[in-house]
Amino acid sequence: MERIKKIASISLVCFITILFSSFLSASHAATAVAVDHSGFGALLAKHVRDGVVDYAGFKADEARLDQYLSTLEKVDPESLDRNEQFAFYINAYNAWTIKLILTGYPGLKSIKDLGSIFQSPWKKELVRLNGKTLTLDDIEHKILRPTFKDPRVHFAINCAAKSCPPLVSEPFRGGTLDSQLDKATRAFVNASHSYRLEGDTLWVSSIFKWFAGDFNDDPAGFYRTYAKAELKKQLDEKGDRIKVKFLDYDWSLNGV
Repeated sequence: MERIKKIASISLVCFITILFSSFLSASHAATAVAVDHSGFGALLAKHVRDGVVDYAGFKADEARLDQYLSTLEKVDPESLDRNEQFAFYINAYNAWTIKLILTGYPGLKSIKDLGSIFQSPWKKELVRLNGKTLTLDDIEHKILRPTFKDPRVHFAINCAAKSCPPLVSEPFRGGTLDSQLDKATRAFVNASHSYRLEGDTLWVSSIFKWFAGDFNDDPAGFYRTYAKAELKKQLDEKGDRIKVKFLDYDWSLNGV
């Protein structure tokens, strides 16, 4: 009798273990689902070249952009794993920024023209996600920066201005996010127009001033981390002698 009870007990434990494992697998599968960004990818590949945006082309394809925005609207971000969610919000920010520009295009010289003395364009409630209407500022300052705490996000989101880190020609994806963020950051840091090194003075984008805390108040250190070749060599040689100043920001539209 004792032997039968022991066998029954072991069988029950095995059954519960299998059931629990199945639950975990199902749960993981639910959170590992990737959002389909292919529609946005096709538009970016077609209308973005070296960071220059063909807004006339996007205007002609606005229905396809709207279709992608509708796809994002139906996604529950909380159902995504961390990297998928991070990529989701970056793409949402970039796609909705393009949509915002199209509301005033053509005849638009700067994204700032879409604002007023009472409301900046980044505070317009136009972003529809998961049953809510948000602003671009909400995505950047209430979700992306505080949730993911990754300074590389500043080189992934695009504000439609010439001095902004360029819009890349592909969407961000959870599976390749880290390498994409690295690539975008290194591309900006090493671009000749994004910095100027004069003696011991390193001139960098005003992004490093506006979001100083995101870069640990150390733009030079950030540059040393992502700089390549001759720039890295010069920064390493100058060490603590480097003084940082900030370049003027060109808010002209980043496109044609």
